[in-house]
Amino acid sequence: MSSTRTIGVAVAIPEPYGGELQRVRVGYGDELAASIPTHITLLPPIEVHADDLDSIEKHLRTVAESEQSFEIRLRGTGTFRPVSPVVFVSVVMGIGNCERVEARVRSGPLARELAFPYHPHVTVAHDLPADVLERAFVEMAGYDVRFGVWGFSLYEHGPDGVWRPQRDFPLGRPLPGPHPDSV
Repeated sequence: MSSTRTIGVAVAIPEPYGGELQRVRVGYGDELAASIPTHITLLPPIEVHADDLDSIEKHLRTVAESEQSFEIRLRGTGTFRPVSPVVFVSVVMGIGNCERVEARVRSGPLARELAFPYHPHVTVAHDLPADVLERAFVEMAGYDVRFGVWGFSLYEHGPDGVWRPQRDFPLGRPLPGPHPDSV
């Protein structure tokens, strides 16, 4: 019997913004902040068989190689309240690119239904008291940065509860090694 792993796929927020937003999240008292790199989700956590990781990586490689880098702009805040106690920094440029890449990632061996429609964002406060969520919403409203998306990463949720990148998939560039179509 195959062991299982919990994986996710995300666009990492580059430095200095990733560390800055992670410190903000920690500052609001979000206990998960230290174990989750700052990111835009492309595939939420999913449990897979370890034996399927090779085909999953081939799939992600194919997606990444056929896409091109794009620019993201994060500006202002949004929330999923009252449905979910989350405050986030909004993606205001690059939404369509994120949506396209997300749909392609969430196909083939990673096909799955989502509980909610896909909405690219960067979480800054999650599952905190209402007053803290409101403070995060107000204090981060002026946030405004731009950066290029070089690619995305496959993350694994470790037994210690920390999400760690396992492999990077640059957009628009072939990765070293045999191409998935030739294997």
